[in-house]
Amino acid sequence: MKSCLIVDDSKVIRKVARHILEMMQFEVAEAADGKEALDHVAQATPDVILLDWNMPIMSGMDFLRAYRSTVEVPLAKVIFCTTENGIGHIQAAIDAGADEYVMKPFDRETLESKLQIVGCI
Repeated sequence: MKSCLIVDDSKVIRKVARHILEMMQFEVAEAADGKEALDHVAQATPDVILLDWNMPIMSGMDFLRAYRSTVEVPLAKVIFCTTENGIGHIQAAIDAGADEYVMKPFDRETLESKLQIVGCI
């Protein structure tokens, strides 16, 4: 079974994403900020990480930079899921090591297509 870590400070977004992913047969874990996510990936590497941009304690970009710099061979694919839609934000995310980018709000079809693109389904 594939696994996904949802990193978002919004309980609603985590709940929606969890529902979609569980319907797609993913094992799902959640983190409310980047620090919590770093703690999680230190214990177990998921197949994919859905990552919010704006969060308290540690932002998505700070998490991504820390994750990509501390893991010799990052195994998890990272998909930014955010309301930040400027080309500058998208380019910064890709430059920092994101594999894909999806805009909120998203639906199952959109998320499924992004997971296919990164090779997780």
